[in-house]
Amino acid sequence: MPFNTQQAGISEAKWCNKLQGYKVRIRHGELLYIQHFFDIKTADRAVAFFQEAHGFDFRQASWRKLSLSQFESIRFFNIKWRQDYIRMYGREVPLPRLTAWYGDAGKVYSYSGITSVPHEWNDGLLYLKTMVEKAAGASFNSVLLNWYRDGQDCLGWHADDEPELGNHPVIASASFGVSRDFVLRLNKDHQTKLVLPLHHGTLLVMMGDIQQHWQHSVPKRKRVLGSRFNLTFRKISA
Repeated sequence: MPFNTQQAGISEAKWCNKLQGYKVRIRHGELLYIQHFFDIKTADRAVAFFQEAHGFDFRQASWRKLSLSQFESIRFFNIKWRQDYIRMYGREVPLPRLTAWYGDAGKVYSYSGITSVPHEWNDGLLYLKTMVEKAAGASFNSVLLNWYRDGQDCLGWHADDEPELGNHPVIASASFGVSRDFVLRLNKDHQTKLVLPLHHGTLLVMMGDIQQHWQHSVPKRKRVLGSRFNLTFRKISA
């Protein structure tokens, strides 16, 4: 098993031959976990696609060592990466990751005081979206890309419960690059947690009332040195 099915909160985990993954029932919802959803060729190409830039060899880059001005001077071919900021204790602090927002025209997304206007889809993102939609059994009109440069970058506890996502959103998360833990915790009992390792090419889909009853995070991992790219496909209803 790619994860511990005896964790608190898991009611049932069944293998699905058609999807080559596990359908996992948890309190208030269901997860679809496909460890090797993307083949290695597609996953490797995605990692390169996210980093390719004019006159810059991403394979030699030490992303953590770049200053913000150095990073902003890089002209990426395919993804318009940016450093977002949130306000904490009266001052603006950088998010511990880089982000990009793509989607259909007008599908604006707001979270943590950040408002993102979508960039236009490109062929690479549309290719991945089509693959994910077939497995998830849902259609998506937007995607949030997160770039975790190393184990110092992280994602704090939160739920994808913004009004524009609707009451029972289907959120599909595609991972590329180094492995990171994805952790869920029950709102009413923070001791009830699920830890799911997301690897190079893994797809995780959250369904049902998960966003109303659970929070999720990607905690720091000091020993992780490489980059992880995560794409969360969503449907904005507004």
